[in-house]
Amino acid sequence: MSMKEIARQAGVSQGTASLVLNGKGDQYRIAAATQERVFEIARQLNYQPNISAKRLRSQGESVVPIIALFWTMDTRWELMGRFLKGVQLAVSQLETEHEILIQPYVSSRLSDVKSLLTRTRFNGAIIANPTEEDEAYLEASDIPVPIVLVQRDSGKYSTVNVDNDEAGRTVAGLLADRGHREAGLLVPDVSSKAVQLRRYGFLEECAARGLLVAGGHTVLEDFSEEGGYRGVKRMAEGGSLPGALFCLSDQMAVGALCALHELGIAVPGGMEIVGHDDFETAKYSIPALTTIHLPVEQMAASSVRLLVDLMSRKASPPVSVQFQHRLVIRQSCGSPTEKWSRTNSEG
Repeated sequence: MSMKEIARQAGVSQGTASLVLNGKGDQYRIAAATQERVFEIARQLNYQPNISAKRLRSQGESVVPIIALFWTMDTRWELMGRFLKGVQLAVSQLETEHEILIQPYVSSRLSDVKSLLTRTRFNGAIIANPTEEDEAYLEASDIPVPIVLVQRDSGKYSTVNVDNDEAGRTVAGLLADRGHREAGLLVPDVSSKAVQLRRYGFLEECAARGLLVAGGHTVLEDFSEEGGYRGVKRMAEGGSLPGALFCLSDQMAVGALCALHELGIAVPGGMEIVGHDDFETAKYSIPALTTIHLPVEQMAASSVRLLVDLMSRKASPPVSVQFQHRLVIRQSCGSPTEKWSRTNSEG
């Protein structure tokens, strides 16, 4: 379907239709209602812009399909290196060449990225870390390119995920088996269903196993080392610390270790700590961090392969791919077959 026909049905000039479909409507102050009308007619007519031809005309580059990776501009950039490693591996194994476009976006403002609707910049997209608001936008929108959501569930879009609820339950079970009776929780202050499910699973299993998580021992803080550091200090200001702590990110766990060192509380003697993600740094912290291994690289590679299948119509959405987490025992918290006893509660 031609741009001319879209313009005719939308009641605008061909130039206006072109600007809107190329994501320049706001730049040229085209009314939001007009832009939506153009997008809607383009969707109804199943308009398929020729990205390859556009690139050839403008830059003369070789033409290959483009995969966009949407990643939030926050402290979760730390995970991106591992994710890109998996992307690179998968792309290198594809039968045809593909390019990767990194598309940063602001949390809860995915709707600001007009290229999701225009089809003019990429042929498919992997979207990581969407907030609940972003997910609501996606569910309400008719995105015209194949989409794979990472660490999210959807009945509309294809997904690559892990059982985050079960990950939380695994940690609670470990702490209960080691004889703990009280535990604390450091939660990243981000809008994330994955984080919420880990927290929910942990608290549910703690309740089922008789493991107390007092109100003052659940702290929301920044998804960072600084956040983990502040979180432990805030717990300590409440007058007591639990014997075990689950940090829902390794970054926060590293900060927590620093705060406990300053407070004179030995790990694992005075407190045991479990992280989540299994960053490379986790094995080099002092003590080395027991953590939940999140298979980021494998999930990234699977996301690429799934998206390419969707782009080539070898698969139809929604496709769900589920991975398993893995508990990695190191020095900060021992084996579930051994009992823990507080040997250095006062340092």
